[in-house]
Amino acid sequence: MVLVYDGRVRGIFPLIFFLFVGVSLYFMPVLFSFFRRAFTTMAEPYITGSASMAFVTVPNMEVAKKIAHGLVSQKLVACVNIIPGITSVYEWEGKIEEDSELLLMLKTMTSKVDAVSDFVRKNHPYSVAEVISAKIDNGNPPYLKWISDVTMAGQK
Repeated sequence: MVLVYDGRVRGIFPLIFFLFVGVSLYFMPVLFSFFRRAFTTMAEPYITGSASMAFVTVPNMEVAKKIAHGLVSQKLVACVNIIPGITSVYEWEGKIEEDSELLLMLKTMTSKVDAVSDFVRKNHPYSVAEVISAKIDNGNPPYLKWISDVTMAGQK
């Protein structure tokens, strides 16, 4: 209850009101951050298999960076991880071979995998370049949305 006399406001309500407003203004950035995170994770539901990861082996860092930059700049992939220090053992032309290579791990939309393969074939020094892919069943929704946003920019 608020009592007014002598031109001054007295009572518990104004104190509680001003305390609430002060605390609310102080915590407003935290609340906005919470709501922004909550709404961005509530993006449209992910359709299983609409994104894919692909793997490409390359002989050296120069080739890795050339292919990675080309794929990203042409929006064929959202991201390329260059993983050094792998050893590949395989059969080629009737002999067992062993080579030091790097692995490119690509994230893209499944609809772009054929274009990724075509780009790699045209820009890879091997006559038979490895490009293998697997569909992504599940993952972090904002990350999966980001893959789509980057690779499908201007196409929706």
